[in-house]
Amino acid sequence: MVNIARKYKQVKRKELTFDLPDWEKIERRAEACQTDTTKYLRRMILDREPIFYDMKEIAPMLNGMRIISSNINQIAKKANETNNIYAEDIEIIRKEMAELSRTVNLSLSTLLSIKA
Repeated sequence: MVNIARKYKQVKRKELTFDLPDWEKIERRAEACQTDTTKYLRRMILDREPIFYDMKEIAPMLNGMRIISSNINQIAKKANETNNIYAEDIEIIRKEMAELSRTVNLSLSTLLSIKA
């Protein structure tokens, strides 16, 4: 960081990088607030309270999903080696994983909306 003195005021400068869709979103929001992007970003950063999520609550669930994924990969490897698997077995696994994914997504979105 660079210290710059402006009229006896010490400031620090930090460069941020945004991809184009994010920058366009920031520009639209700044325009809606009738301000420029610099003032908008400064206000959003300094005037908003940070939100922190305690991921300890969901860590066991995520770990379980990693174990399940590993098991599915082992099943797929064995099935490819032996050429002995049924399409309906694959469909059952696929549906159960899709349901698990929906449940996890719902849980996470609920967690995020509660904290916001």
